[in-house]
Amino acid sequence: RTQVEHSRMDKVKRKLRVRNTLVRECMGEILGTFVLLLFGCAAAAQVKTSRETKGQFLSVNMAFSVGLMSAMYLCRTVSGAHLNPAVSFSFCVLGRLRWKKLLPYSFSQVLGAYLASAVAFILYYDAIMQYGQGKLTVIGPNETASIFATYPSEYMTLGGSFLDQVVGTATLLLCILPLDDKLNGPAPDALLPPIVATVVLGISMSMSSNCGAAINPARDLGPRLFTLTAGWGTEVFTCYNYWFWVPLVAPMLGSIIGCCMYLVFIQWHLPDPEAELDISITDILETKPCGMQPAPMEKKATNVHTNKEKEAYM
Repeated sequence: RTQVEHSRMDKVKRKLRVRNTLVRECMGEILGTFVLLLFGCAAAAQVKTSRETKGQFLSVNMAFSVGLMSAMYLCRTVSGAHLNPAVSFSFCVLGRLRWKKLLPYSFSQVLGAYLASAVAFILYYDAIMQYGQGKLTVIGPNETASIFATYPSEYMTLGGSFLDQVVGTATLLLCILPLDDKLNGPAPDALLPPIVATVVLGISMSMSSNCGAAINPARDLGPRLFTLTAGWGTEVFTCYNYWFWVPLVAPMLGSIIGCCMYLVFIQWHLPDPEAELDISITDILETKPCGMQPAPMEKKATNVHTNKEKEAYM
């Protein structure tokens, strides 16, 4: 019976297995971003609709971090677990990702975020409607749009918001690039997800008061598109003087700045292991056993000349 079940499972696997590499990678990005945003948006809904009686601001930050760690373990061997168009863009610049994959990756990440927002909305629909008194609003004391997308604090200017997102994303790339750099003492492969999650947690705890620390265009655009289609209306794009473009553009610029800082200040100054290997091999070949140095060339020539003179007299 077990063999029959295995054979049936193998048949299903062969039929459903996707052979196109790019499609498999996009599927990984969709599911990974879905898990990331499901944790984060569900936590934000729980904290907000309970008026912080079932969690606080830190709860949302930790939920996003746990979601990121889980998503990376889920899909990193399939797609690399970028989960962020800014990360994919910077990897294209660094040559780690082919440019033709940037748009499919980014679209997949936005789609995963959109689907996760929909599931979180369904889970907390009753709580959201009760909190908003039956209305889905973007601005006001009972607004619920910020459960999903990010919005600036009232004191923030447009320039300040842009700088906030640039600095946050640059910090993200600056901290995660050395983790898998073979020249810079990389972290163990199995520990990459919790380390990256801890980095994101630190950024969220220190740089999210101003604009919510999106540092991820897909994390913001996917949920914003969902709120547009779910009943919040076009105000999700027009509010705060059309602020929506800031978490889309600023992280892309910040990712490049973070990459350049790492290259210029750190990576380009790291020792080249291949050069060191060549030097060490040369030293070994030029050194005699027991630390003895090779005999001078003049003495060797003298010995040869002496032997020839002896042969001449024999």
